[in-house]
Amino acid sequence: MLLARYQHEFIEAGCDEAGRGCLAGPVFAAAVILPDDFDHHLLNDSKQLSEEVRYELRIEIEQKAVAHAVAWCDNLEIDQINILNASFLAMHRAIAKLHLSPQFLIIDGNRFNKYGSTPHACIIEGDGKYFSIAAASILAKTYRDDYMKQIAAEHPEYNWHSNKGYPTIAHRKTVLELGHTPYHRKTFKVTNPQLTIF
Repeated sequence: MLLARYQHEFIEAGCDEAGRGCLAGPVFAAAVILPDDFDHHLLNDSKQLSEEVRYELRIEIEQKAVAHAVAWCDNLEIDQINILNASFLAMHRAIAKLHLSPQFLIIDGNRFNKYGSTPHACIIEGDGKYFSIAAASILAKTYRDDYMKQIAAEHPEYNWHSNKGYPTIAHRKTVLELGHTPYHRKTFKVTNPQLTIF
């Protein structure tokens, strides 16, 4: 069962990202502030939900959230500053877009680059523990999927409308055969069909 809040003194935003392990496309992040009484029996880590349920929940989250925002870092930025820092920067951008400034942040994972002077807590598997992080995971995932479906038409041979840029066997083989597109992360090197990422 997910929890509403990590602490009860300050305005709290949950943050998560999507697309960190992909070969192509941006890393997306979301920040969500939910009302204290928010509850939904289906809300969970986006990876545990079907695509249909994720999109249904996105509507509910956006309607009921006190504040929400989505941002990203593109593949060029990822190659420049590495995927970990790009994930944190995308979260920072999402937080900055919130129309209500959070006073405390809860972050999915075990590391985070501090956002100004705002205190935060890192929570391993937080998207399966707190509503606001789960909500952020759903927004980040669905908006990233929308983006990948949009650019899939430019390079249909990579099948992004289905694999969303993740390193499926077919995607790896296509990269090895045809090379990179302008959307691929050049620092994520595909050396064989089993894939090695540096």
